[in-house]
Amino acid sequence: MSTARVAVVAAVVERDGRYLLGRRPVDKRHGDLWEFPGGKVDDGESALEATRRELAEELDVAVTEVGALMHEIADTAPPFVIFFHGAQIEGEPRAIEHTDVGWFTLEELLTMALAPADERFVAWLATAGRPVR
Repeated sequence: MSTARVAVVAAVVERDGRYLLGRRPVDKRHGDLWEFPGGKVDDGESALEATRRELAEELDVAVTEVGALMHEIADTAPPFVIFFHGAQIEGEPRAIEHTDVGWFTLEELLTMALAPADERFVAWLATAGRPVR
């Protein structure tokens, strides 16, 4: 059995003190929970390339910039490692692969039903006290 980790990018998009999240479809893992948008990194892709592809597919937006790695979180089953990067986008997000999308303050995120890794990231973000850029 392979113990290789699957790399996943999560885009931390912030506008005017609000963060972009999508609600996962009910029939998917962590269904009906909110998450930072993103997805699996294909072989040979950079974080920028994967983020551009995933957000175009999921939200119909263009990623103009992906910042340095903010934080990474291992998710145990299956063995994902989620790499949270600050990102800038152009366009208004549409819920294509999510059931809903929205912009939320950090205070709102702390009270929302989030996917487990996203919940851990939000807790880290709240205690790290650094702006997302």
